Amino acid sequence: MGEQITDTRMRRPVITARAAATFEPVGRSVATARAFVRDTLQGWGCADIVDDAVVLTSELVTNAVVHAGTAADVLCQRNDAGVKISVADRYPEREIPLQNAGQVIVHPDREGGRGLLLCGALSARWGVEYTAAQKHVWFQLDLPERPAGTRSAGPALPVDALPVTDTRVRVAVIQIDRGGCISFWNEDAQDLFGYDPELVIGKPLTDFAAWPHTPGTGTGIAEALQLSRWEGSYGMRGADGRVVPVYASHLRVRDADGEASTVCLLVRDHERAILQSPQRAPAGDTAAQTPQTARSTAHPSDPFEVFIGSPAPDDLDGLLQRTVERARDMLDGDAAYLLLATDDETELEVRASTGLPSARQRFARVPVEAGSGRYGSARMPAVHEDLTAVPGAVPLLSGTGMRSVVTVPLKVEGRLTGSLGVAAENPGRYTNEEALRLQFAADRIALAVERARLTELEKLRRGSLSFLVEASDLLAGTLDRDQTLALMAQMTVPTLATWCAVYTVADQASEPELSYVLHEDEDRIDGLKTLLMKVDPPEPVPTPGARIWTAPSDAAHDAALRTSMRSLGLGTAARPSSGPGATLATASAVGGETVVLPLVARNRVIGMLTLGKPTEEHFRQEILELAEDLSRRAALALDNARLYSERTAISQSLQRSLLPPELPDIAGVEVEVIYRAAGEGNEVGGDFYDLFPIRDGAYGFAIGDVCGTGPEAAAVTGLARHALRLLAREGFGGPAVLERLNAAILDEGARSRFLTLLYGELWPQDDGSALLKVVCAGHPLPLRLRQDGTVEPAAEPQPLLGVMDDLELYEQTITLDPGDVLLCVTDGVTERREGSRMLGDDGLTDVLTTCTGLTAGAVAARVLRAVERFAAEPASDDMAILAMRVPEPQPQAG
Repeated sequence: MGEQITDTRMRRPVITARAAATFEPVGRSVATARAFVRDTLQGWGCADIVDDAVVLTSELVTNAVVHAGTAADVLCQRNDAGVKISVADRYPEREIPLQNAGQVIVHPDREGGRGLLLCGALSARWGVEYTAAQKHVWFQLDLPERPAGTRSAGPALPVDALPVTDTRVRVAVIQIDRGGCISFWNEDAQDLFGYDPELVIGKPLTDFAAWPHTPGTGTGIAEALQLSRWEGSYGMRGADGRVVPVYASHLRVRDADGEASTVCLLVRDHERAILQSPQRAPAGDTAAQTPQTARSTAHPSDPFEVFIGSPAPDDLDGLLQRTVERARDMLDGDAAYLLLATDDETELEVRASTGLPSARQRFARVPVEAGSGRYGSARMPAVHEDLTAVPGAVPLLSGTGMRSVVTVPLKVEGRLTGSLGVAAENPGRYTNEEALRLQFAADRIALAVERARLTELEKLRRGSLSFLVEASDLLAGTLDRDQTLALMAQMTVPTLATWCAVYTVADQASEPELSYVLHEDEDRIDGLKTLLMKVDPPEPVPTPGARIWTAPSDAAHDAALRTSMRSLGLGTAARPSSGPGATLATASAVGGETVVLPLVARNRVIGMLTLGKPTEEHFRQEILELAEDLSRRAALALDNARLYSERTAISQSLQRSLLPPELPDIAGVEVEVIYRAAGEGNEVGGDFYDLFPIRDGAYGFAIGDVCGTGPEAAAVTGLARHALRLLAREGFGGPAVLERLNAAILDEGARSRFLTLLYGELWPQDDGSALLKVVCAGHPLPLRLRQDGTVEPAAEPQPLLGVMDDLELYEQTITLDPGDVLLCVTDGVTERREGSRMLGDDGLTDVLTTCTGLTAGAVAARVLRAVERFAAEPASDDMAILAMRVPEPQPQAG
């Protein structure tokens, strides 16, 4: 016996599974490393040590990426005794702060050395190893032994078959009040967990319970305490900081006053047979069964509740994850997976797995009947004794090291709804007997899975409709092209994809242009944009639906390979501008599946929407269908923005052509014009002005108002302005010019509009005055401001244009003395309103009275300011102000 013990201790542990990952020296890597270790250990079925492993890994990775400032390599190894985890950094010169016997032990709250203190407290063994390039800190967590216990009453059993317990079995009795706080704590609870009653009574149970985080656990501790009865495993944090695995039975009770509370009975997890409820016996007389027959018939008669556990998870992902874990445990497998069929049953989609790289496999699809990598054993139970003999029989397991597998279908009313498989690393592990047991379990859960799948599908459809409605509202809220591009990308990242790129196509003869790039990590945008600029854009194919585009991932992998070779001294090319870290990060960001959706509007491809995933990730079909719906809406919005931009540019160009060129400089006369067109995007409306030379020493000026606003009124303003210039330069006087313009307006027929117009001719005089001849055809009268501050009309009203055929107009002569101002405005100034009040002619006169001594520019600015301040609302009518002033002579110097 001694020799056997010695040999066992000297034997090296056999490694049965391995997982490794490298984390960059950034703060968020600590959380990523915790998730990696948690997922790995849960996939291996090592839930009992997950919490301790995550805590230790978090501390050691923090030391590497935060304190040492280097990348951290995490290696997980499963062996026959437990799990060994090693964390290595690239800074071997930084020594571990070991605690010598003569030193004071650091406080646990300090970061320096805390990871090693935790290793010593939580792990079975740990150590530090140095190499020339790395420093390794490792720890070993042993799996707790779980001797088999009986779960059903039966005949007498041999002593060695009875459940194993401690010499003294302790059953902790804890009572929880309706608020979730501990109200009773017995002596056994004190012995098990190390807390005196006065330290725990009145505190929430959640302060001490380490609730399992295994995927598929749909009930939290708060919910479990509200159930009438609950039974299961979790952990209790002891006074020494360790988590004690316990098996618990909860019973909800009420006292004589109707007050509800929960009584919890807890034992050590390996003593679960003390509390664990027996299985429901199979039909028939079980009392007469022998232990052997009871064990042989227990599996085929297990109902759904026993197989899946109680309570069953409410959500689909939780139910599927619990199913694969139970299936793996039932057949003692190394891995298990579950696939769900698509609506047309032509493909199977991976929805849950354990013991496999789930991040790489999740949502991957394989065909059922035909095609490369088909899943040929989906509709019937199948046992593969050695997958190396039939390569590709189960595509999901390629490259995973699994050798044998048993698969069974999930069917509802004869219709294929999915497939459940359990795999092992050794060949020949499964027979038809295991296939029958697994098929029985699959039959029990198929209906529940289908019901949960339909519920999830309904939620997904409702969420998709809500998403599309919100997207449509956002896209409809703008006609700006650049903002539309930004909205397209922001709506897809991160909801639908990890990164997005939008290409636009100007016309059929143009190459696609990369217009917008977005990544959920802003630090990756520049590298992603640089990468996409180096690859040829996708072809603008109008075929609807998403198509795979491999160019970005291929280019990223090539760049990463060149960078790695260059870092090893194998490359001869020049070093790239970005460091190897940035190149590898970009490769990881775009290394997954990339799809292209065409943006088709009005039967023309106007661009492409490109969506991508990081390394080894794929798109779900539902996401692609949602993205296709979004691309149709986004394409129409983008094309509308393009058309709006083009038409706005054309409109603004035409409007600018209706405005007069720069005003001429008139010797001896100051001139200032202020023009405001009503309406967004309008530069020209129904009001207009002009000032132009007629001949030497003579200038024509006009200010008018066409009935209405907008493009129709602007068309008449163009006709009026050009006709005035042409007729005035032909030598016609003011009345003749307006009479001919009236005839031209009437010739427009139904498109004609009546027009008010003040037209005049200006002659600066040698004595410093200015002579004006004006005709006021239905327009607000011009006002004359004299040097003494008096204001008077400078013309008489006459009929407006565009109404009568025969007009008899006359002109009036005005002389502006030095210091005088002539103010001409349109009715947008005088008819400025605030409720029932109107500025009017009197209000304008009052404003002009205060302008004595001001320049023409100052007069126009004061009038505009008075109009704007008269009412809080923006002006709804066009407005034009023309001010002319004869300056006073300057005194001679000396």
